[in-house]
Parts: sequence; structure tokens; C-alpha cells
Amino acid sequence: MMTEEDEEDGKEQPFEVIVGSGRYQAIVSTEASYVGAEMQIAEALSLECDETVYSIERANDPWAVMSWRNGALEVLEVGPEGLARSLGCPLPGSEKTSDRAARKPLRHVALVEGVRAQEAPRVLEEAGDPLPPEHYRFEDTPRGLRVSSGTGNIGFADITLSEQLPNATAYGVIASPSLDVFIVYMLQGGECIGQFAHPPDGFPSFPVVNDIKGERSPERILAALGIPAEWFREE
Repeated sequence: MMTEEDEEDGKEQPFEVIVGSGRYQAIVSTEASYVGAEMQIAEALSLECDETVYSIERANDPWAVMSWRNGALEVLEVGPEGLARSLGCPLPGSEKTSDRAARKPLRHVALVEGVRAQEAPRVLEEAGDPLPPEHYRFEDTPRGLRVSSGTGNIGFADITLSEQLPNATAYGVIASPSLDVFIVYMLQGGECIGQFAHPPDGFPSFPVVNDIKGERSPERILAALGIPAEWFREE
């Protein structure tokens, strides 16, 4: 939801609703930094709805389809297009959706300082993280714990780890394959204490920082965080 101040500042809605032809409607993110939000929305709606709620992870190709019942997640062996047709809802990029909904594939990875790989799965499980532990890749590095996944989407793992571990600082990186979309969220206590965006965000939602660990370019920031730039280009 947007505040009156946001509307006065000219901000666009971060989501649009696409009306389907049956019982289902689609909620589509129009903001590049909202990767993973579809899972949080689907989980919350599934606790309130009698119908099954579906989420489509657009962070990688092919897109992954998940179903939610009473907050429980199941990954489905079905294509997004087939699901959309069966529910009567068009997918982003079709004639019935706006151009803003068609986004480049973005990937999400994090560096978390103050936690080890063997500890992270337990912390996420105890916090009720919706994704199974095997969804993630946890790697101890000289700079901290690197959290990634084969799908390119780590959901809210970086936020959850920073929230549950008071001594942890997380750097959540969301970027396109060519790094022309590049956003870093610095997190402590589950809150974003600094947002770096390249190109700069005209209407930032969080306090803006001009560098990450003293670096200002996407490539050098990734090097400072120990995250290979090639990871965002994986098929």
C-alpha cells in the first residue's frame, strides 16, 4: 500500500492487480527490488483464503511455480503459462498486462557477517522460513556466510538471519545478469539500515548509502562482498 505522501511524490504502486476470468486474480510486482515478495504475499493470503494460492518465482528462467495451503508451501511440476491459462490470469508481458510488469530476470544472493553455514539452517527453520533448507546454498567464506540458491531467489533469508541474530549484518544483493540493475540492502536486526542502488533510485524506500564497504561500482562491491559477478549470469 502507498501513503498519501508517496502518491504526492509521484511514486508508482509497487504491485498491480490483474483481473482474471474466473475465481483468481493476479498480483504482479512492478518494482525490481521486490524479488521474493510473491512468496510472502502468497503465504499470508493462503492463511485467509479457502482457495489454493499460487506464487510464481520470476528470479530465474524457467520460472518456478509454488502452491500454498494454510501457509504450507509445495513446489509444483507445472509450467507458469499452463497454470496461468488454467486459472484464467495472463502472465506479465502478455497483451493484458502493462509493460512495467515485464522485468529482466533478477537474482538475489546475500553475504551475512556473524553467522556460520552450520548454524543458518537451524535459525531459518526456527524462525518459520517457508523454504526448505535444501533450497539454499550456504557457503562459509573469509568475508562471511554466502547465501544463494539454485533458483536465484533466497526469499527473505537475509532479512530473517539479520533479525534472529543480533550480531549479524547482512548484505542482500539483487541484480540483473548484466548488473545494469544492481541493489544492495544492508540489514541489521531485520531492518534495512542502508540502501545502495545503481542506477540511483529516484524514490528510495530506505536510507541511502553512497558506497558498500568503500566501493561504488557493482563489480567492486561484489568483489568486496566475496560474491562472484558470474553468479548472476548462471543459467
